[in-house]
Parts: sequence; C-alpha cells; structure tokens
Amino acid sequence: MSTRSEHHTVPLSVLLKRESASEKIEKPEIQHGQASESKKGEDFTLLKTECQRVVGDGVSTYSVFALFDGHKGSAAAVYAKENLLNNVLSVIPSDLNRDEWIAALPRALVAGFVKTDKDFQETGQTSGTTVTFVIIEGWVVTVASVGDSRCILEPSEGGIYYLSADHRLDSNEEEVTRIASSGGEVGRLNTGGGAEIGPLRCWPGGLCLSRSIGDLDVGQYIVPVPYVKQVKLSTSGGRLIICSDGVWDSLAAETALDCCRGMSPDVAALHIVKEAVQAKGLRDDTTCIVIDILPPEKPPPPPPPPKRPMKGMFKSVFRRKSAESSSYNEKDYMEPDVVMELYEEGSAMLSERLDTKYPLCNMFRLFTCAVCQVEMKPGEGISIHEDTSNPGKLRPWDGPFLCRSCQDKKEAMEGKRKNR
Repeated sequence: MSTRSEHHTVPLSVLLKRESASEKIEKPEIQHGQASESKKGEDFTLLKTECQRVVGDGVSTYSVFALFDGHKGSAAAVYAKENLLNNVLSVIPSDLNRDEWIAALPRALVAGFVKTDKDFQETGQTSGTTVTFVIIEGWVVTVASVGDSRCILEPSEGGIYYLSADHRLDSNEEEVTRIASSGGEVGRLNTGGGAEIGPLRCWPGGLCLSRSIGDLDVGQYIVPVPYVKQVKLSTSGGRLIICSDGVWDSLAAETALDCCRGMSPDVAALHIVKEAVQAKGLRDDTTCIVIDILPPEKPPPPPPPPKRPMKGMFKSVFRRKSAESSSYNEKDYMEPDVVMELYEEGSAMLSERLDTKYPLCNMFRLFTCAVCQVEMKPGEGISIHEDTSNPGKLRPWDGPFLCRSCQDKKEAMEGKRKNR
C-alpha cells in the first residue's frame, strides 16, 4: 500500500538479523501530541509510552497509540480502550526475546481484537467502535485497524504510506462481496418509492462499516478481525498521523501532512483538527494523534586536539579530514534502506493467518482457541483445516483450533454461512 512500487516485502527476521549484525542501532525518540473537537463525545484515545516488555529492565520498552471512534454510544469505545491492550499482551508468551516478540505482534493483535469483541458482546450492549491500534518497538511500527479511523506514515525520505485499511462499504468492494456471500444484505437506506439515500450499509443493523468491535445487533456479518500492517523505518525516522473520520472526511492525507509540516506533534495535531473543522464544520467528533519517530540526539563531537604552534601547519592544512572531526557521521542517522514492509494482511481469511510454520507453537495451545484464547475441553476445538481441500497436507485433526464462536466468525469472513 506504499506509494513506491519499488519497495518489496522483506521478512522481519531478515531485517532484524541485518540490524543485529551491524553496529548497535539506538532506539528512536518518540514525541507525540493529540487534539480533539467533540460533537458526540464518542472518540477516545490511548497514549502509552515507555511500556516495559520485560518488567523492571528499563530497556525493552515500546509505545502504544490508539484511537477508538464509537458509534451508537460510547460503551464499546471505552471498553476497547480499557481492555484491548491487555488482551493483546496476554496472548504473547512471556519468555520471548525482542525479535520473537515483534514477530508475534500481528497474530496477537488479531487474537486481542477478537477476544475484546467477544467479551464486550457478552455484556449485551449494542454499541460499536472503530479501532486503530499502533505499537512502536524500536524502528518497527505495527498497526491493526478495523473501521475508518486511518493511520498514515510520512517517512523522512518522503512519500505517504497507508498503514490502515478503510472498512467503509462504500469504498471496499471486497468486503461487500464477503458480506453478500455470507448471507448479509448490502444496500442504501430506502426512503420509500424506490429512492435510496446515504452510504452503503449492512442489513440488518444499517452499519456502513464492514469491520468493528461490538455491534451486537448487526450479527456475524460485521467482523472484528483487523487489517494488520508492520513496517520498519530507517533510522532517519518519520511522522505518523492517526485520525478519526471527522478529519479524513474533510482532509486528504497530503493536505493533513502539508498543513502541519515543521510543527511539533502537539501543535501539528491542533492544526490538523482546526483545518478539518474549518473545511466542513464540526459535524462529527474530530480527533488527531501525531507521533514523530526521531533519531536519538547525538552527543556533541569531542573537542579537536590542541593545535601545535606553526610547526607542521601547512601539512595539517592539506591533511585529509578525519571522520572523527566531523560534526556527525551520516551512517549513524541513515540506513541504506527506507521504509520496509514486513507484514501486510488485508484478507479476512483467518485460516491463512493462523496456518503458518510459526516458531511460537505455544501460542496455539492444544486446548485454547487460537483467536480469542478461551479455554476449551478436549474435543471441543475445531481445526482450521476442517474443510481443507488438500487432506494430504492439511489434516482436520491438526491445529490450530478454534472455539465455535470464532469458527462462526471464520465462516462469516470467508463467505461460508449463506446456507446455514
């Protein structure tokens, strides 16, 4: 989804090995700011820096930035804000090193989103929320999203990268096809006499999004499985912008980036919200988070050695300037690569995400649902290979296993519930 077609997907393990084989690369500095104009009071944010992956070591830290745009009330947005991060982290084994932890994030995010949705629906409340959830560990950025609160990246090298998917039915034909194949109905609001108005919606329920957390009254057609994107920035860094649809309905990505260029993150967020409200008025909650991922500040260069008076002066004039005497070494700031795409999954095919030669076999424990992590009795789990057309390689008694609820979601995502 990058604007540069020459960027190719690179396995995360390759980039991490490349990083560890070179000189130690310092962690970036993370600066952030947020701003909001409220219309309905249904936008919520989560901003957590210096989270400790290994408690007490003070070194293995990561940051979390998330935006929740609720609809039909704020309950789902508040619940997701309070529970989603814990649900993601609870899936990841505690004994992983950094490389394994980063590699585990995409599937942990899928599991955390589904578990949060499942737990919230058990409360019986019918509100829903979009979620754009960002985890930054070193120079690796992992984004999971459902709904239409988008996240964009402008690396220091230039260009725009879209790190989230837009799950509006009006702009996502693949999701329309999925819902129709599952037995749902997609259409505009009928005012009578054949006239149809407004955006495409899923019926029953009338939601114009195809993925969200919550929305109990819409049924199995609206799924909580997020689009996940993982990228590694070069050590020159970049800027992330996360906004609710109150911004994106008014401003293009290029406009949002251009209108705040050169500003600090807190001022930039205020300016983006101001520009959006000025463009179309305050018609919806309008929220913006700006995050700058910056090269760490370098210490000043050591002072030059004392000059020898006169003797050898002309020799020193023509001597080649040493690297140590320069103000900084460029390779400390830049790597030969720019933004590298590590993992991208827009498909709703849950089985494709789980069926992999994954090194973390204990993430898919035999009697635990591979998605929502609910404990199951022996024999209750349903293998993701149950309906495989290639029994020679994939056997229905091989894991990972799903609970019945997540199996229903899997079938809905793959358009297999029409005849049920």
